[in-house]
Amino acid sequence: MTKADFYIIDYQLHGAPKSFTIRAKLMNNAEAWQWASCDAGLTPIPKPGRPPLKRFSKPMAERFGVTNVHWRGSVSLAWDEDHAK
Repeated sequence: MTKADFYIIDYQLHGAPKSFTIRAKLMNNAEAWQWASCDAGLTPIPKPGRPPLKRFSKPMAERFGVTNVHWRGSVSLAWDEDHAK
């Protein structure tokens, strides 16, 4: 099984703050801008096993109101059975 991590992407859409969590194998700035564009409804979410869709670049996303895209890894939860009761 391939490793996939959870990431939090924060961005602004026409000045309004937005945030979401995504599970992905790879995350970098270009991926974050693409996923922020998907979350904003500018581009469809790609379907697994299908040819890749046209990607939204930073300048293209900015034209449609997506700005200040930042991403970070999410924090791992450590479940402690003693405190679950």
